[in-house]
Amino acid sequence: MNKFTISYEFFPPKTPEAKQALHEAIVQLKPTNPAYISVTYGAGGSTRESTHQLVQELKQELHIPVVAHLTCVASSREEIRVILRQYNEIGITDIMALRGDLPKGLTNPPMLQDGFEHAKDLVAFIKEIFPHFRVGVAGFPEGHPTTPNRLIEMNYLKEKIDAGADYICTQLFFDNNMYIDFVERCRINGIFVPIIPGLMPVTTRKGMERMAELSLGSRYPAKLLAQLTQADSDETIEKIGIAWCAEQVKALTEYGVPGLHFYTLNRAETILKILKKNDLYDK
Repeated sequence: MNKFTISYEFFPPKTPEAKQALHEAIVQLKPTNPAYISVTYGAGGSTRESTHQLVQELKQELHIPVVAHLTCVASSREEIRVILRQYNEIGITDIMALRGDLPKGLTNPPMLQDGFEHAKDLVAFIKEIFPHFRVGVAGFPEGHPTTPNRLIEMNYLKEKIDAGADYICTQLFFDNNMYIDFVERCRINGIFVPIIPGLMPVTTRKGMERMAELSLGSRYPAKLLAQLTQADSDETIEKIGIAWCAEQVKALTEYGVPGLHFYTLNRAETILKILKKNDLYDK
């Protein structure tokens, strides 16, 4: 990545109405010239088929570069090999390589004889089979939820980079200092690939509570939390969330980030408002 990029994440819709809404959101965001859009997997690869279908449709219909999420938990090497071949055949050569969440009902990852134990193993496998693929991995500015030791966490991340990962895209955060500290930790540990900040504005009280409950969720800075808890409606919460995220974007671009990655929740309106506030979109 040699230039500043904007990218978006979407998830596979479950109904025809949701699919139409997703398509409309992507069409709305397309004029912002995204470097790519990414499509997620469900826990344990539960949305695998719908992810593959959506990735192919977006590639063919909207002509926007697509990054396909690929998780390795509960998957064999042969299964992953088939998926990679399918992607390569349709010209999708960008993968976000993740271990992935466990399938529902499991507390420990199933150990397959021909499987993957960690995301670094998936990265190495992709690069071995298709060296021309571009591979991204996840970063956790506030610390990985299963690795409280930040020194060990950085060692694990370095292993993914050494396995061939080309860039890091972070989980969402609301405090830019956490991102800056994370970047500095990476550099100290010899990680010099681009580190793209992941952002998502708070838009509803329900969403606010859900983000706080998620194991990969973020801590709310006291200043933001005070504003959100005093809000009397979702409309007010959305205004607060957009304003806060817009300020994050302003400060991050001034800091010199290589790009911005937005977790859209399959909606375009709030993202467009944030971009407009920072003169990153003028229509």
